[in-house]
Order: sequence, then C-alpha cells, then structure tokens
Amino acid sequence: MSDRLAEDIGQLLVVGFGEATEKAPDSIRQALRSGEIGGVILFRRNVGTIDQLLSLTADIHDAAKDAPITPFVAVDQEGGRVVRVGEPLTPLPPMRNLGKAANLRDVATVSEMLASEIGALGFNLNFAPVLDVDTNPDNPVIGDRAFSDDPERVARCGAGVLVGHHTAGVVPCGKHFPGHGDTIVDSHLDLPKLMHDEERLERIEFYPFERAIAAGIPMIMTAHIQLPVLDAFHPATFSPAILDGLLRKRLQFDGVIITDCLEMKAVADRYEIEEMVDLGVEAGVHIFLICHTEDKWRRAFKHLYDRATSDDKFRTRIEASAARVRKLKTDLLGHWPRPWTPREGLDEFLGCEEHQAMVQPYLDDTSIADDPTES
Repeated sequence: MSDRLAEDIGQLLVVGFGEATEKAPDSIRQALRSGEIGGVILFRRNVGTIDQLLSLTADIHDAAKDAPITPFVAVDQEGGRVVRVGEPLTPLPPMRNLGKAANLRDVATVSEMLASEIGALGFNLNFAPVLDVDTNPDNPVIGDRAFSDDPERVARCGAGVLVGHHTAGVVPCGKHFPGHGDTIVDSHLDLPKLMHDEERLERIEFYPFERAIAAGIPMIMTAHIQLPVLDAFHPATFSPAILDGLLRKRLQFDGVIITDCLEMKAVADRYEIEEMVDLGVEAGVHIFLICHTEDKWRRAFKHLYDRATSDDKFRTRIEASAARVRKLKTDLLGHWPRPWTPREGLDEFLGCEEHQAMVQPYLDDTSIADDPTES
C-alpha cells in the first residue's frame, strides 16, 4: 500500500521482532519502506555484539531512507535492571541510586551520556525516564527503576533526564502514566488496580507527570493499570477519562501518547488486538507498541485501515494522531539519520573513562539478570 491512509496508520505503529540479526526481517524492511509502520523497538534479544547491532540499526535506517518520514528506532535503556544494550556501553546505575545521591545537574549529565551512547548506535527514542513514585516496597516491577518514593524528587530527576536526552538528540518518553509505583501486580502478568482517591493520586502519582509536562516532555507512555475512581471499566491505556480527560485536558499534555506493549497480559488476556486499537484510538492514543508478534501488528494495521475507510470520524482521529507523531519527528528528529560515528571512534567513546567516572559514585548492583520487563 502507498496511499495516505496507510501511511497515517503506519505512524500509529511501533513494533518489535525476532532475535539478534545483522539485518531486519524483510517484512519489517518493506513496512518501513512503505510507511506501514512508524518505527521499531529493539530488545536484549535483538542485541548480540556492537558490530551486529550497528549493522542492524543501520539496516533499519537504510530501509526507511525513502519512507515518508524518519522512523523511530526505540529502546528501553533506563539503567540498573532495565538496559537492553550492555557492555561495552557504560554500566548504568539503578535510577534509585541517582535519585538518592545526585543533584539535578548530575542527573542531566548522566542522562546526556546515556543518550549519547545509544544515539551513536542508531537509536533515536528511549523509553525513559520512569516517572513512577516508588511508594510500595512490594511492587514487583518498579522498585529501584523509580528515582524515589518522594514525588518531588522523582519530578526533579525526571526533568534532569529530559534535559540530558534533548541535549544528546534522543527523544525521551516519560512512563508509566498515570503511575505504576504503588501497585502490587506486574502488568506484564495481570491487570493491577489502584484504589486511591483523586486527592492521593494528584498528590503522589500524577505529580511527576504534571511537572514533566510543564517542562515540555514530548512523549508519555501509558500504564496498563486500572484506576476505578476515574474509570471502573477500562485500564488507563484504553480510558478516555484518563487519557483525554485527565492527561490531555486537565494536565494539558500536548505531546504524543504511546501505549505500553499491547502483548502484556494485563490487556492481552482481556482484549483482542482489534478491540485494543479501537479503544485506544477513541481514548486518545497516538502510537501503539506491539513488541513481539508480526501477526498482531498486521491485524492491527488491517483493522485500523478497514474501519477508517468506513468511519469518517474514526479516520479523522487517525489523521490527527499521525499528524501529531509526524510533528514530533519533524521537530526533534530533523537531523536523523545522523552521520555515523566511525567504528574505531566508537571503541574510544562507548564506556570511556570519562563516562565511567560520571556514574561511578552511583553504581551499586547494576545486574540486568532480573529485568522484570523483558519477555
């Protein structure tokens, strides 16, 4: 397909694939070339050696060189347990360590270093900072990924990450709205519920996002969690009350809303992919993240295309979402694909002594063996 509707729908899809290869699958290359997907996300399963990763990201950018607009090449490179690219990149401390010890300038410095290293490898979107507040010691999925149990501290550190990523030319994305820090269920496995009233939510969970919005964060990721006080029927990802009513209207967020992966069990066990994209578009989602299964993103594309051709109001929503995604890419990724750093230059840059010295005061246990988000 090469028509404008197909290209619009493509901007709503960022997808994952396969294992560690030097070239993207043919289906991904073709979809990037035609604009039927707007980007890819890479996981640890896609990363072997640095040479292999460089070959893969270069191939992704090459496949999209004639695409309607630059694709996202995304990664979760938070620090601590959640990093997709390990050595020779600089070891990253858990964000809790930074939150305890660092001032705002130090957070921005570490953030710029982190983003500059992944940017040199071909990534242009990082799903960080985590803006959840770590208020529940029994939380199985957030914990030391959060900066603090103090929402003010989380907000300030989140602003530092925002500054550092912008300086390095990598798009940051705050997550997981409206706040996953107090749950006792991992949304990879089931649907968490937060039973707090609005006063508590506004004071703790929403506060770091509100501050990040004021600081100009360009993208926010939804959490597959339920807030019955605001929506007793749908998780936040599919809730007009939470995405449009709260995030867009009350908090005045004017950027791009992206879902967490739609293959997580919190939603995948409750909805078919066609229902998810229907509900998401109507709730105010701009990008759907589908991290594993080609059949699912193809079904999502087909369903969005078929419905948009018969429902003018739905098509208008898709067009508006695609326009918002294109604007973000034009505003922040106008320089991509960036000139590649010579391979020998990377050896001197990634994990260099200067970068190691930046993080040394905050290093503790940076093991990625217990990453709760990789599947």
